[in-house]
Amino acid sequence: MTRYVAVIDIGKTNAKVALVDNLLATESEVIRQRIYANTTTLYPSLNHSAIEDFIVEALVKLSKNHKIDALTVTTHGATVALIDRAGELALPILDYEFQDVDELRSVYEKLRPPFADTGSPALPGGLNIGAQLHWQQTKYPKEFATVHTILTWPQYWVFRLTGERYNDVSSLGVHTDLYEPEQQRCSKLVEERSWTSLMPPTRLSGELSGTLTPHIAKRTHLPSTTPVYTGIHDSNASLVPHLTTQKPPFTVISTGTWFIMMAIGGTGVALDETRDTLLNVNAYGKSVPSARFMGGRERELLGVTSNASEQSMTQLLSDTLKPAMLLPSVVTGTGPFPHTKAHWIGKSIENDTKLRDCAVTLYLAMMSAECMQLIGSEGNIFIEGPLAHDIHYAKMLAAITERRVILSDSQTGTSVGAAMLINPPEKSPPSHHVSIDNTLCAQLQHYAKLWRNNLTLHSR
Repeated sequence: MTRYVAVIDIGKTNAKVALVDNLLATESEVIRQRIYANTTTLYPSLNHSAIEDFIVEALVKLSKNHKIDALTVTTHGATVALIDRAGELALPILDYEFQDVDELRSVYEKLRPPFADTGSPALPGGLNIGAQLHWQQTKYPKEFATVHTILTWPQYWVFRLTGERYNDVSSLGVHTDLYEPEQQRCSKLVEERSWTSLMPPTRLSGELSGTLTPHIAKRTHLPSTTPVYTGIHDSNASLVPHLTTQKPPFTVISTGTWFIMMAIGGTGVALDETRDTLLNVNAYGKSVPSARFMGGRERELLGVTSNASEQSMTQLLSDTLKPAMLLPSVVTGTGPFPHTKAHWIGKSIENDTKLRDCAVTLYLAMMSAECMQLIGSEGNIFIEGPLAHDIHYAKMLAAITERRVILSDSQTGTSVGAAMLINPPEKSPPSHHVSIDNTLCAQLQHYAKLWRNNLTLHSR
């Protein structure tokens, strides 16, 4: 059995390397580092050198105390690396929040495939990888002409570790415009833009990609025979433990910089591409109705640094007429309400950070519930990632959906799922369900009703 798996887990905000005990389905140790964009390149880019140095240092540290049996990778989506024949970057790795990509939006919109084919909504900046590639090819034709391989973000790191060039379908199927999930093939855009020859073969997320190169083995102090697996998009990694242990219908909420709701076996609904719904592609190549908003980024922008207290939540909910509440959206252009701008209503709590934190928590839960409704979500709700440790977020979801909510005890929410693809653990990842008394449930439902009424009123 492959027991100890080092999972390179790169989010939009933080990079992590987690050592997962695959026997117990838990992280034994997690090392983290903040990620910052590189603004000294042709355009804002991801600092691949700094990330690689962190990965190497973390692997060296972990290997001093544990035997690492295998490595795999899980990362955020909407990111690709363009490498030349020699394996060097042909262009910097574009930061998908770079808004100048939109200067070619009107041209790109005429090229991109329909939502019905790709399940990929039109998104701002570089959130559609097709838009990134079109912008880079147009602005830097000389450099783009040297591109030999387009690698999705997890597989770039697999390439750095092994020298092997593959993509995985879970990363190709994340609002890229490059993939048709139902047909399990590249979209017409790839052929029409002459990118077909640049796309390497695809592998499923749990397949073996290779072993460490001598150079990486030397830097990390790991054996060159250490196996490295294909890797997976992070939200789909959060989905893996439930796909292997739960019967549909159920919903998984992956929380991080993005909150992504994924419905398995729910009510069949027509997805609304104008409200940031999409089709994800899971680790086994199957399409998954999903919806999302930038909840972690919004929480950060609003200055929330810790979970709301019980006392402050009680105080906030005690105002039954005009309680303080936040209406969407803090980050515009994405989520279920992309065209509305956030504002506060009700009792002023501008100078009370504890009450603000409570209202933000309830806002995040209401936004999550709206997303779930858009994808026909049914059954138990599983929360992964940082917000799995916020009991008030979970209780609000339990109250307004009247469904069972289960919280993951994992530190990252993604690393365990990525490791489970190598071989299933002997037990399910630890978790616990949320209990809520009738009085608090009624208060939260009342707050939710006011929130929705005010949202309707202010949207007119």
